[in-house]
Amino acid sequence: MSGQPGEPVVRFDGVSKRFGPDILGLDDVSLSVRAGEVVVLLGLSGSGKSTLLRHVDGLQRPSAGTVSVLGTDVGTAGGGELRRLRRRIGFVFQQFHLVGSLSVLENVCTGALGGLRGPRLGLISYPRQVRREALGHLERVGLGDRAFQRADTLSGGQQQRVAVARALMQRPEILLADEPVASLDPESSAQVMRLIHEISAERQLTVLCSLHQVDLALSWGDRVIGLRAGRVVMDTPVLGLSRDQAMALYSKLGAVPAPPLAAAV
Repeated sequence: MSGQPGEPVVRFDGVSKRFGPDILGLDDVSLSVRAGEVVVLLGLSGSGKSTLLRHVDGLQRPSAGTVSVLGTDVGTAGGGELRRLRRRIGFVFQQFHLVGSLSVLENVCTGALGGLRGPRLGLISYPRQVRREALGHLERVGLGDRAFQRADTLSGGQQQRVAVARALMQRPEILLADEPVASLDPESSAQVMRLIHEISAERQLTVLCSLHQVDLALSWGDRVIGLRAGRVVMDTPVLGLSRDQAMALYSKLGAVPAPPLAAAV
């Protein structure tokens, strides 16, 4: 079961990740994320944002320290335990990863494959309950009228909203989003981030989202974690964080003039 509102569901304790002898992806990271939080990761490319996200669902494992997610020790979990954990975690990527030749509705239905037995060929092969649930998610993201349209005929912003609907088919307790609006125009970016924030509030869905857009982070996040060279250099609620402080994360030189780091829970 997911945590109660405010209860930590993700915890990093002294986590480091090495890629060979000379590359340190994460450097002694300690943090916790509470149920229902929308946490935005900010930092330069290569600062460790994607690496951190991939530790949450076990796509990568720590070289040192421990990662606990929904009560599972990701570093020591076996294959079956990891598969069960991943069914509880949705992932939205920068690239939408939709099958363009399939209908929008069928693309959303694929999000339920982890809980179904056997392959599926065509929309009609999905149980009626799955199709009904998928249509409900499309209505929620404002695309119910596009259900039977080919996915590759949608705009980029619409395709990303379909990807969010597909992730919701897993009934996730945690949603990971890795640069979900990097390829979108400003208006579509704001729509997608607004949608993610609203769904988090409705479902008490915990969200970890990496971004480069500081203004979006300040508008739609509850908390900002700033990374630099694999280290956490900022961890603070959005309330009271200035744009200049957040932008300092993108300065290649000098210290980050930010509020004190929040204590790990």
